[in-house]
Amino acid sequence: MTEAKDKKAIIASRIREARKMAGLSQAQVAQTLGLHRPSISEIEAGKRNASAEEITKLAEIFDVSVSWLLGEGANKVDVHDNKLQLAARELQKLKPEDLDRLLTLLASMRTGRDNL
Repeated sequence: MTEAKDKKAIIASRIREARKMAGLSQAQVAQTLGLHRPSISEIEAGKRNASAEEITKLAEIFDVSVSWLLGEGANKVDVHDNKLQLAARELQKLKPEDLDRLLTLLASMRTGRDNL
């Protein structure tokens, strides 16, 4: 595998891992980004490159850094973090429309924090 293919595989893997840890479906992520679900599937499979804008939005949705999604830093999200596990379990219990509202709220909270 070339270095570019390795990097692409790492990015695809991290996007998939972050989405799963966030307790989100590909359809939910696609809807948030204004894409079709197959686009997310292709990104996670390494068959489609995510644009810089999409990477930025994915980092916001998953509450991870852009640099982590791009392959820097620790190899994995700490799946043993109790707060992360609790949040993932609770998110899975939400109705899709409630999850969408929560994601919108989280995004607005993050935007407000950035403006401080």
